[in-house]
Amino acid sequence: MDHQEGGVDSKVGGTGSISSKDMIFRADKIDLKNLDIQLEKHFSKVFYRNGESQRPKEEWEIDLSKLDIRYVVAQGTYGTVYRGTYDNQDVAVKVLDWGEDGIATSTETAALRASFRQEVAVWHKLDHPNVTKFVGASMGASNLKIPSKNSSDDGYGSHPSKACCVVVEYLAGGTLKQFLIRNTRKKLAFKVVIQLALDLSRGLSYLHSKKIVHRDVKTENMLLDAHRNLKIADFGVARVEAQNPRDMTGETGTLGYMAPEVLDGKPYNRRCDVYSFGICLWEIYCCDMPYPDLSFADISSAVVRHNLRPDIPRCCPSSLANIMRKCWDGNADKRPEMDEVVRMLEAIDTSKGGGMIPDDQASACFCFGPARGP
Repeated sequence: MDHQEGGVDSKVGGTGSISSKDMIFRADKIDLKNLDIQLEKHFSKVFYRNGESQRPKEEWEIDLSKLDIRYVVAQGTYGTVYRGTYDNQDVAVKVLDWGEDGIATSTETAALRASFRQEVAVWHKLDHPNVTKFVGASMGASNLKIPSKNSSDDGYGSHPSKACCVVVEYLAGGTLKQFLIRNTRKKLAFKVVIQLALDLSRGLSYLHSKKIVHRDVKTENMLLDAHRNLKIADFGVARVEAQNPRDMTGETGTLGYMAPEVLDGKPYNRRCDVYSFGICLWEIYCCDMPYPDLSFADISSAVVRHNLRPDIPRCCPSSLANIMRKCWDGNADKRPEMDEVVRMLEAIDTSKGGGMIPDDQASACFCFGPARGP
């Protein structure tokens, strides 16, 4: 019986001449774990082939075959950022692989994918020199070739079918936060402070003109190119501003940068970005961390209940100190619009200096006085 020579495998995929009652399987020879994995891959592929492929292709969707991923740049809670090329252009690739740890429910994964689609919908329409340039995105990343040290084959691993990716221009200067940390001791020249502040304020002013509230303005979310031009990045929590501010509630952002109304769970609007800008402006000037000695709980309580703000150094020019105070006013209605902030920064004269003096110089100015409010 030639059709039996292949053992179990030939019977399983055979010609139908052998009935199921004649087939004998040895349970100890069946790799159940591998079978589960193969079934999961099969059903996942079927689900996404039937679901994702039937929807119309979005204008922002990229051709994954043109994407070449090189190496990891950073890793976060929901994914990994890689450096690579797309159509011979230097790019950063953010791959988000929710739900593959077996913890996230299908509902949570669907919500995260919807949020990602929203981020892409916001980003792909933007065009401004101080906003990171969007290249494209994909709602499925199973065909991505990801460099993997653990891969046993050609040095590449694959991503789960539920993963998504967004591709943006690669900026060689790293984050603004990293730049400020590198300059903690020597500080920045005043003209550099104002240049960075103008870049950030112009970018935010543009976003607000498009009815977009970033909601997580902080120095980690600002990138620098090779010429130290600043560009706003990470639109993971950005959203189009609601007509009714009461529709925008919930703690979204990073403690230390979050406006009192956001911390307190009250309705907010684009002025929450203005508050965060004020904290960033202080950080750019001082090259230091706001509230380094306070816990998250202490910061939250003190900002809301006791009007806590970072201490402005005495050597800070009043023109700049006034902008900080106006931006982080506890009353959102009293904060300026970002286009007004741009005009105030443009009016500052940087020809006579005004930056912080390094601590290790003989003429050092100990310009941090006792704690003062805004």
